[in-house]
Amino acid sequence: MIVESSGQQRVVLENCVRAATLAPSLHNSQPWRFRISDGVVDVFADPGRRLDVLDPGGRELMISVGAAVFTLRLRILADGLRPSVAYFPDAERPDLVARVTTGEPVAAPDETLRLAAAIEHRHTNRQPFARATIPADVLDALRAAAVAEDATLTVANPVSRNAIIALSQVADRRLRAAGGYRAELARWTTHRQPHRDGVPHTAAGPWDALETMPIRDFGLLRPAPARPTEAFEPYPVIMVLATAGDDRAAWLAAGQALQRVLLTATWHNLATTPISQPVEIPAIREQLTDTGAGVWAQMVLRAGYGRPTVATPRRPLGDVIDV
Repeated sequence: MIVESSGQQRVVLENCVRAATLAPSLHNSQPWRFRISDGVVDVFADPGRRLDVLDPGGRELMISVGAAVFTLRLRILADGLRPSVAYFPDAERPDLVARVTTGEPVAAPDETLRLAAAIEHRHTNRQPFARATIPADVLDALRAAAVAEDATLTVANPVSRNAIIALSQVADRRLRAAGGYRAELARWTTHRQPHRDGVPHTAAGPWDALETMPIRDFGLLRPAPARPTEAFEPYPVIMVLATAGDDRAAWLAAGQALQRVLLTATWHNLATTPISQPVEIPAIREQLTDTGAGVWAQMVLRAGYGRPTVATPRRPLGDVIDV
């Protein structure tokens, strides 16, 4: 693509920002803002959309913004412009997370085009998955996607999988008992249209009949009729995304790696579900973390082959682009 004028460039970058808003975020909170100037997109964290109960330190907020930054980088490159990124470029603006500058025209690699094509199709799937094995080469591709963004992705073996699921169940119970949890869940569970954020009931998914899979219960507050119940896959594929270090830069890297993994999974026709409860309880997160090696668990993922589901809504560009 050859950008011939500043007006055309503005349109291109607005479309790239629109793609970035399709990134995943905790409770679909969409905690980001953007500012477009001449060939530059500034990406800001929006602290007003941080979840106080689940994310008091802003770790998951930064992961969400990191996912948006990766999507923005990817879309710009897919549109034929080389992006360069400066992270936390202004010490006096801690909410300014990244400055993405467009460079010279470049031919996008095939992998970039594949991942960019998956952006609009990626969304969290909270439905049961098929009892089917994920091929080894696909799992290798997911691991490589994490490594490409300075993270690691570990596929749990049967023993580790059962331990992680057990920890996730404990974390889910503790969160349900936490003060303010239900009120916060209600804030981000959308009951009627039109809503541009949060998780609608159509995306909440059923309850696991065997109460094994700790899918976030967005139906917890649903009035009668009760949330539907289905049997989930007995041997889910569980993966742990981790980073070296546990500061804002590491959280941002985790978000970029998370989105690259999710888009790679989408390209391979996999459905995915982030399971964040075990990393929202510090004591449980430590059990998934190798502090001696300086490696910190940032997200737990479930992957498999699932039936199509609806995506969550997104805010219009006018709500997220600062003039």
